[in-house]
Amino acid sequence: MISQSPTLLVGCLALLLGWTAIGLAGLLRPRSVRLAGRVLFPLGALLGFALAAVAGASLLGGGFERLVLPLGLPGLPMHLRLDPLSSVFLVLLGASSGGISLFAGGYFRAGEGAAPGLLCLQYHLFLASMGWVLIADDAYSFLVAWEAMALSSYFLVTTQHRLAEIRRAGFVYLLMAHVGALCLLLCFGVLQGGSWQFTFAAMRAAHLSAGWASAAFLLALIGFGAKAGLVPLHVWLPEAHPAAPSPVSALMSGVMLKTAVYGLLRVGLDLLGHPLWWWGLVPLILGLFTIFYGVLFAAVQTDMKRLLAYSSIENIGVVFTGIGLTIVFAGSGLQAVAALALLATLYHSLNHALMKSLLFLGTGSVLHATGERNLGRLGGLIHRMPWVAWLTLIGTLAIAGLPPLNGFVSEWLLLQSFLFADHVPHAFVNLLIPMGMALVVLGAALAGYVMVKFYGVIFLGQPREPSLAHAHDCGWLERIGLTWLALGCLGLGLFPLQVIGALGSVTTQLIGTRVAQASAHWWLLAPVPGRPVSYGPLVFLTATLAVVLMTVLIVRLAYRQRVRRAPAWDCGFGALTARMQDTAEGFGQPIRHLFQAFFEIERELPAPADRAPRYRIAIRERIWKMAYEPLADAVERLADVAARVQQGRISVYLLYSFITLLVLLAVALMS
Repeated sequence: MISQSPTLLVGCLALLLGWTAIGLAGLLRPRSVRLAGRVLFPLGALLGFALAAVAGASLLGGGFERLVLPLGLPGLPMHLRLDPLSSVFLVLLGASSGGISLFAGGYFRAGEGAAPGLLCLQYHLFLASMGWVLIADDAYSFLVAWEAMALSSYFLVTTQHRLAEIRRAGFVYLLMAHVGALCLLLCFGVLQGGSWQFTFAAMRAAHLSAGWASAAFLLALIGFGAKAGLVPLHVWLPEAHPAAPSPVSALMSGVMLKTAVYGLLRVGLDLLGHPLWWWGLVPLILGLFTIFYGVLFAAVQTDMKRLLAYSSIENIGVVFTGIGLTIVFAGSGLQAVAALALLATLYHSLNHALMKSLLFLGTGSVLHATGERNLGRLGGLIHRMPWVAWLTLIGTLAIAGLPPLNGFVSEWLLLQSFLFADHVPHAFVNLLIPMGMALVVLGAALAGYVMVKFYGVIFLGQPREPSLAHAHDCGWLERIGLTWLALGCLGLGLFPLQVIGALGSVTTQLIGTRVAQASAHWWLLAPVPGRPVSYGPLVFLTATLAVVLMTVLIVRLAYRQRVRRAPAWDCGFGALTARMQDTAEGFGQPIRHLFQAFFEIERELPAPADRAPRYRIAIRERIWKMAYEPLADAVERLADVAARVQQGRISVYLLYSFITLLVLLAVALMS
């Protein structure tokens, strides 16, 4: 149902313009940390929470609102639309950016790259452009917002532009962003179906042949996959995320990657109409490989932000696996199962936005307090940074997929949808999907392994460096931002039925049906009718707390008079030191040995008589050497050829023009 009064859409637009105004206000006093940190960033957080509330009201209403703005080129106004699909991603943007902006208000300091006011402008333009992507209803508006998002995030990534490695990371990111944008431009050109109508409504009405529709979908997959970090288009992500300031890393990983998910859902399930079942095999296979690839490289990292970047790749693989399953089931006529897979995809997108934002902000606090990103120089910070440690623990357990937190719910829903592989009327798919389920389970197990390494090396044990004794906890604004995101992880984990009910309008819009609740109990999640599977997060939490409480009471009552405190047994060693603890390299060693075919490993080993022995290991991706380095060499050779053509002589250029005119004239005469 299309609303005649686009009140909520106008509200969303006003909030996006408010973000733009806040960014411009930062230029009034660009060197003032107090103005940016204590006024503008908290005000931006309030607008984020308001955007989540407005979009949430639209999502619950399930309606459609449209608006045409007299902006843009002559005869090409900007069309906007608010529907359930855009609403759920606007909720994701608003809720995540609210916590991140609060944290950023206490995080940014003077003298860290760009001026605080300029950072404020780039940051809020980034937020506004992401929001504009989500409400754009024509190709022109979408691509303008998409490019604005890429450029503003590029400047944020290169905040510390004086460092050569950060400039290189920014260049790789911008290059991949424009490759993806070119594919999207071609995709929208195909979707027009030969007409000059650029609106999404005209694209929905276009009747494309199977070949052209398949070409549009594959172009969209490449374009949005490059932005999302889908392997092998992911090469920018492990470089850009560690280079950017931590709040920017949180925004890029938690929110920006999801705009690519939104775009692929918009094209594949909305603009193209009924999909062909085999389209889903491509994102399904790429998603499964991305899960495995991302978690392997996360397991062997020693830089905490790079570890989280590869973890983002793994989680994007989970999301694209869900998209692939959705398209396979929808194309095979299994609408109810397709709705379940789509529900798992949307749920994991929401979950990852909160979980990964929380973890990136936690690492930002550690980086500010210690000046270290190397896991080998951290440890024992739970005693110095208790707020950061306990709140980061929630994100760690959530992304490891442990109940009753939110990460478990979406992965459980995805695994439930895998169980319907036998319903697909294609023998090859019946064989592939169970194998994919095994890969998802393996990836979830390895993700838990990675999170044990991440949290244990940073916060537990003894400090590995004397300088860690001066570490300090985060400020009050940072604590509020972290607490908000942690509560979001807990809320999405404990109340999945309410979230699924809200997401039902999205599955109805894209699939034509919603997931039915097989149980009459409000606290029991049973989304698969006819199958005895259910999950009660509140029951699980209550039982866990009861067991812990009973254990504590029994121990205290039974051993109250017999407790004797003594030093812990040290296995015969008189002086245990931090050097005897497990290291990040030690955690990753089994993975390096088992899957060494994936890694390009360089080792620096000490000589037997070396008085100052040093061991160094560097792990790189073979994809760089196998695919991107030959491509870069080919482009360089083509550039050399083009340089020879451009000699700077006017006579040569006139000759080129004359030859071109002769060729065009010959073609015209032949036709």
